[in-house]
Amino acid sequence: MSPLDPTDLLEVTTRSIADLLRGVDRLGVAFSGGVDSSVLLALAVRALGPSQVIAVLGVSASLAARERDDAHAVARFIGVPVIEVVTREGEDPAYRANGVDRCFHCKDELFSRIDDELVVAQRLTAVAYGENADDARRIDRPGARAAVEHRVLRPLAELGLTKTDVRALARAMRLPCAEKPAAPCLASRIPHFEPVTPEKLRQIDRAEAALADLGLGEFRVRHHGDLARIELAPADLAAATTEPLRGEVESAVLEAGFSQVTIDLAGLQSGRFTLSVLQERRG
Repeated sequence: MSPLDPTDLLEVTTRSIADLLRGVDRLGVAFSGGVDSSVLLALAVRALGPSQVIAVLGVSASLAARERDDAHAVARFIGVPVIEVVTREGEDPAYRANGVDRCFHCKDELFSRIDDELVVAQRLTAVAYGENADDARRIDRPGARAAVEHRVLRPLAELGLTKTDVRALARAMRLPCAEKPAAPCLASRIPHFEPVTPEKLRQIDRAEAALADLGLGEFRVRHHGDLARIELAPADLAAATTEPLRGEVESAVLEAGFSQVTIDLAGLQSGRFTLSVLQERRG
């Protein structure tokens, strides 16, 4: 993390973003409502002004309903309009095949739609997305290749801002998503090489919405056919395996269409499916 305190970090970063965006008249930010893209959106508004920035939200079966609502709420707080773009990655056989490059095909579809539908209509001179410096170093982020191919800017990573820095900036700007856990797309819950289908995505969305209603924090519902394997944050493991919450968790997930439910005692592991495949290939 930067040695600067949050207020100083915000001032320095605002100036640096303005320098990076010099020459950009109107910017489209690929936006999810998560902390990274929200911080980028808010910084872009500081640099260019709210009338010169739009948030672009890709909408498909892989976007959870709650995430869509939350994204609109954050954009309203920042004061920027959201333009939804319907993406059709689900029609791409390469995406449905769910290899380790699935995220590439998803991001490629999003950036292609932005190029085809919004760049001219919205008079955009550049498009940016919220990759941070930590994500830029990870081996399980194939979507970054799509951004490079579409010449999408990545200001947070270029400035060396880590996830911790981004959180600090979100708090300094009092963004409502400052403490929001990471929320990868629903397709990330399906093991690689098991096909991605709308039915599976709907099951996962229903199950995770129900678990959120029970007050659980960060979690994933991994889709293994009839079996749902739940990964929870360590702080929630004890309560979720003890009555009455244990029974409520089981019922909620069964009602989403699964026939079996298990709680993974290893807890939440970000990027688990992709990292396991990549490590196996390297080993």
